[in-house]
Amino acid sequence: MNSTAKTLAPIPLLDLESEYRALGESISAAVQRTIDSRQFILGREVAAFEEEFADYCRAPHATGVNSGTSALHLALLACGVGPGDEVVTVPFTFYATVAAIGYCGATAVFADIDPRTFNLDPAALEAAITPRTRAILPVHLYGQPADMDAICAIARRHGLPVIEDAAQAHGAELAGRRAGSLADIACFSFYPTKNLGAAGEGGMVTTANPEFARTVRMLRDWGQERKYHPVLKGFNYRLEGMQAAVLRVKLPHLDRWNDARRASAALYDSLLDHPSLIRPFTLPEARHVYHLYTVRVPARDAVQRSLDAAAVQTAVHYPTPIHLLPAYATPRYRAGDFPRAEVAALSVLSLPMNPWLTPDQVRRAAAALLDALNALEIPAPLCDNRS
Repeated sequence: MNSTAKTLAPIPLLDLESEYRALGESISAAVQRTIDSRQFILGREVAAFEEEFADYCRAPHATGVNSGTSALHLALLACGVGPGDEVVTVPFTFYATVAAIGYCGATAVFADIDPRTFNLDPAALEAAITPRTRAILPVHLYGQPADMDAICAIARRHGLPVIEDAAQAHGAELAGRRAGSLADIACFSFYPTKNLGAAGEGGMVTTANPEFARTVRMLRDWGQERKYHPVLKGFNYRLEGMQAAVLRVKLPHLDRWNDARRASAALYDSLLDHPSLIRPFTLPEARHVYHLYTVRVPARDAVQRSLDAAAVQTAVHYPTPIHLLPAYATPRYRAGDFPRAEVAALSVLSLPMNPWLTPDQVRRAAAALLDALNALEIPAPLCDNRS
């Protein structure tokens, strides 16, 4: 290990400290405003944020809920998913995507990913659809929308609704259209690490379908539109007023923060030229917002240890495909069934990425990664997805 690395300031994967230092006074005022209003659950702040976020996503309706997982659950229910149904999704995602399908009593059916984007491969989707399929649930992984035009065209041929898992894609676009307006209904997370994060948990469902919006709005609040008169068996999935107030402070900064992420990604791209490394691929028509800047490298764990020694924080999103996790394993699938997802899980590595990242930090992180690859004499990767 380089002895100077011990004295270097760590380059953070994310930087909530800088975010809250920049917005601290405004956030404190918003929190105090909520306390003064005594509207701690739903209320004016939630209603205002729903309107603002719907406008941001260019979607007619937005309904705030208490987490991204709850958003997925209610969107699936609004689409009529229930026991005995199947929902097609990807095995390479955070497991909340699949957990929400299970909450409905339905079964997740997997289709492999496009190895360039890590998103649902439309070519694999068609073969995964069966007579029991009730919905399609693509994930906009790492901040890039899935190939929604192709996915939605397949869905229309089969008469199926499409649900966007946009938990990592706040502000992302495809052919000029925002995530949250690319399908029948969409789901966002406001977990603190997201591009738009709350000071705790939060989520949102956006849609152009007024019946979907009405159903989600009832289901989040015990299935009622009028207090003590539930018409559906609903849930306590309401968004807190304080979280909405914090998110309202942050939302006007989101595009600027995303632009900063894109600038750091462009600098990484210019620096990371190595035969053993695969940089992120962006669809020509997509506006990637780089929730994560995720590269692919051989000997990933050894490379990660080297970066840690150089005080460069990294993470693995995600180390095991869903079908190989003990909690979600079924006799239907086994190792080797989704080779592209499985190879990705062994090779992905997320580098520091946040709006506060400086060019010098990007250069240092990139140099540390190149040094690690050179020192380990790693062979060229199994495939090159940059073309």
